Formats: sequence, C-alpha cells, structure tokens
Amino acid sequence: MKQKNPRKRIDLVGQKFGRLLVLQFIDKNKWRDSFWLCKCDCGKEKIILGKSLKNGDTKSCGCLNIEKLTKHGHNKNGKSSEIYTIWQSMIQRCTNPNHKAYYNYGGRGIKVCKKWLEFPNFLKDMDEHPGKGYSIDRINNNGNYCKSNCRWATRKEQARNKRNNHLETHKKNTMSN
Repeated sequence: MKQKNPRKRIDLVGQKFGRLLVLQFIDKNKWRDSFWLCKCDCGKEKIILGKSLKNGDTKSCGCLNIEKLTKHGHNKNGKSSEIYTIWQSMIQRCTNPNHKAYYNYGGRGIKVCKKWLEFPNFLKDMDEHPGKGYSIDRINNNGNYCKSNCRWATRKEQARNKRNNHLETHKKNTMSN
C-alpha cells in the first residue's frame, strides 16, 4: 500500500514579499496552512498566512494601507475620513457585483466617471464634505456619478430624488407624493 505524500512546506525564510521579510516558520493550522513570522520595513513584526504572502494579498503589516490613506490627507488615527468613505462606497456600489447595493447602481448601468476612479480628482470636483447629514446625490437618478450630475444633499433632499417618486404639479408648484 502506497503512503500518501504530505504537502511539503516551501521554505520562505529570507524571502521578501512587498515590505515583509520572512524571518521564520511558526506553525500550521488544522487545514495545513503555514504561518510565518515576518518583519515589515517599518520595523513591526507580524505573523502572516503563507498563501497570503505568495499570492500578494498581504504586502505589509498594515502600514501600507494607512500610508495610502495618509497620502490623500484623509485619515485620522488610521481611519478614513467621511468623504473618503463616501468615495469608496460609491466606487463599490457601481463596480462590485458582491456589494449589497450593486443591483441598484452598477447592476442598472450606473457608472463612476473615469476621472473619479481616483480619489484626488473626486475631491477636487466635489470639494470638502459639507458635514454631518450630507451625502453624495445624483441629480439625474439614471445618470452616472460625475461632476455635472452630483451634489451634496441631505436625506430629505435625496428622498425627493428617488426613482419611485412621482412628481405632481399644481398651480406651478411641483411636489413629490
């Protein structure tokens, strides 16, 4: 009877993945995934799943993500600013089929203009976020996210600007019902 050949672990010690240098093998979990102690260029040590290193999912201890936010000037203590979060959500709604609201946006053909796929361009066009209670609104609900079709609006203003609203005009006054 031939014995099963167990998966051989490839030695990653000394290899560099992004900002991470592999220092030593730590252990395997019950699914036989290998974990490695790594040292980031920033000096922090962290245990990382081997396949995350090899497939490029993990490139740093987390400092790279914080740097990306800081580069745009839109983070506080490692957390995204409100306008950055709004921008990220807008992109996800229109491009990620797994996003819970995709069917109302990307699924109906709503797109983000090419220029706005980069945060600094979005920020330049929309200016700073006006404050609590405001979010991005498309003036034409069937139109794309772009400078000429977007504004900052309150929930009340957005509630009047929905696909399922029917507008009625009486004596030159238009109201939603």
